[in-house]
Amino acid sequence: MAVHMKVASSKMKPEPSSLEEWVDVLCEHEMPIFSNTAQSIHDILNDDRKGAMELASVILQDPNLTVKLLKMSNSSYYNPTRQKMITVSRAIVILGSEMIRELTLLCSFFESILSSTNRRQANEEIAQAIHSAVQAKAIAMATRDASPEEVFIATLLNHIGKISFWCFCGEQGERIQALIEDGSCTREEAEKQVLGFKLSDLGVSLSKAWKFGGLIEEAIKRFPVSNSPRVGLVHLGYEITEALKEGANSKQYNACVKKIEAITKLSKKAVIENINSNSDVAFGIARQFGAVDASAFIPKSSAQAFDSEEDLSAEFDKIQLQFQISQDITSIISDKLDINLLLETVLEGIQRGVGMDRTIFSLMSSDKTSLKEKLSLGWRKNNQSLTFNISSTPPNIFFKALSSPQPFWAKPATDDKLFTLRDVNVVGKNQCFLMPIYSGKKPIGLIYTDRGITNQPLTEDDFNAFKHFAQQANIGLSMYRMQKAL
Repeated sequence: MAVHMKVASSKMKPEPSSLEEWVDVLCEHEMPIFSNTAQSIHDILNDDRKGAMELASVILQDPNLTVKLLKMSNSSYYNPTRQKMITVSRAIVILGSEMIRELTLLCSFFESILSSTNRRQANEEIAQAIHSAVQAKAIAMATRDASPEEVFIATLLNHIGKISFWCFCGEQGERIQALIEDGSCTREEAEKQVLGFKLSDLGVSLSKAWKFGGLIEEAIKRFPVSNSPRVGLVHLGYEITEALKEGANSKQYNACVKKIEAITKLSKKAVIENINSNSDVAFGIARQFGAVDASAFIPKSSAQAFDSEEDLSAEFDKIQLQFQISQDITSIISDKLDINLLLETVLEGIQRGVGMDRTIFSLMSSDKTSLKEKLSLGWRKNNQSLTFNISSTPPNIFFKALSSPQPFWAKPATDDKLFTLRDVNVVGKNQCFLMPIYSGKKPIGLIYTDRGITNQPLTEDDFNAFKHFAQQANIGLSMYRMQKAL
């Protein structure tokens, strides 16, 4: 199914009239999900206390983002060894936090801009960005760059001002196109005349607002001139795609080939073959990101159809997903056990496999009067750690759950007295599943999960699946204690 681009309705409300207004509209109104994701990733990057689980939590808050990220993670472009990844936690372990952070940014960006209304210019900008990024990454790999993936994302987001504008503009975009088509001015002159600023300036401002930092921001700021070799790779990616528009016999194309020969030490024949091959790869990458319409603007060196296996959706039905995540957990338990990865995967199994809104593993305090958050998914808590009170007088849901090794399905209709005012203030008053986690014969913590956001009903099948995952956590902890004792 083709995916088109979103266009702001100029008839509904006036378009922004300044650079500052465009930045505000894009960040706060048109692309708020991407803004939040970019901010969250920035916070994780700049906090040594935050790691893989915090990153996984950002991703898992958005089911569409989760599906797209896992789809990309399982593609041959990012995962050439084709190690199957069903969970975000596993993807982070196999591909590494840095690559997953970058993929999250990219998938979130495409999630924000792709929708149901077509605009040719937006598709062309997206196509060029993806194509340029693939070309730049290939050159980075040939020059043994320390992080080709960073070059890829910096290139793809280098024209973010242009892409964002053309996805959401209205009448202003039409006026710019009209000026260009009648030949009265260049593209940049047309932008300046209509908007009062260049779209490259919008890219710089958005980069600051979204706190990209690193090579992304450096390459956006230092366009078109830079002495940095890595920034040069970013801009070379765009030089290649512009040259391809002129044709393989053009001076621009031959100049690009010579430049690549010089920095990679490859032969002219190898460089040309790589450029053609990269065009085919870019076509596939565009489709994987969901930019099907944009992929039509990427030149392919052959008429060969794109491998349909790469374009398969990563969505699974509940039973299949539960089974595959359960297999992942079994593999973790069978190997040299990483207790954090075990618990992360168990929580992801409950959150995605059972289809819950909020899931948390809490450790019991030393005085056994409270449960303090260790890992959580789906909670809207403004970076504050959650603490649950364990009340015996009167007994509450957490005391009740910890008093037996069996899982507990708490229902307000029948267990009203167990939902104390303090509990309701923290978790609300929803049906929920709880199960204690043991170390030996002593409970050390508890898994709690509910659908307190969507308020969807819980079923017996849900309870059985929850029970299975929680039991795997207990089995894993027992195995972990045995390994430590050896």
